[in-house]
Amino acid sequence: MTLPRQRGLTEQAATTATDTACRLLRLPSIRNEFADIADRAAKDQMTYRGFLAELLMAECDDRARRRSERRIKAAGFPREKSLQAFDFDANPNVDAATINTLASCEWIKKGQPLCLIGDSGTGKSHMLIALGTEAAMKGYRVRYTLATKLVNELVEAADEKQLNKTIARYGRVDLLCIDELGYMELDRHGAELLFQVLTEREEKNSVAIASNESLGGWTKAFTDPRLCAAIVDRLTFNGTIIETGTDSYRLASTRARAEHAEAG
Repeated sequence: MTLPRQRGLTEQAATTATDTACRLLRLPSIRNEFADIADRAAKDQMTYRGFLAELLMAECDDRARRRSERRIKAAGFPREKSLQAFDFDANPNVDAATINTLASCEWIKKGQPLCLIGDSGTGKSHMLIALGTEAAMKGYRVRYTLATKLVNELVEAADEKQLNKTIARYGRVDLLCIDELGYMELDRHGAELLFQVLTEREEKNSVAIASNESLGGWTKAFTDPRLCAAIVDRLTFNGTIIETGTDSYRLASTRARAEHAEAG
């Protein structure tokens, strides 16, 4: 389709032509914001170049936002969590400066691992999802999964002769977030399959895990001592270990709200 080129268009005709052109060129943000930006440009007496820059920047910003939303959705997070929503005062075991450094995602760029260790309610999953979300917003491919779900998927893939394909798929993402690792005992076969995924990613792409067991207690989940040691090595070498503590700030927060309600 070719648009007719005319000079001296009326305002209404120019708006219609712009809307049609944006549809053809697939520029939804410019189409939606053109009128407001044009009015603002006239009011501020912007140059033509300034007006054009405003239009193009609006399109670029909106495309970046939509890409971030797609990456966050593709990650498969079970719920929304952000670093801004984490209460560092309620859990002094978690150092805000360390988390802010991790939020820069340099460790992901270097393919380094991250371990979040602590009891239930101490913010491990919150931090895991929040840091994964930060990574997705910065352009990294992220995948979140529960440890047991991942192992079950690997077992099914092995039975269906699709194991190499599944391992390769998990190997390609920039950051693999594994939640509740060590929460349940894994048989040797499942542990070996998980080890294959970690080996595929070793020193190439990052793995972040959350566990309610200390590293020394992982023999409960990985009953083979040598395999357990190898998995610990894969998840800690050149990595960061954050211990979120044993006091549930989630429980403390619930109690505080209840006490406040009673006092009210």
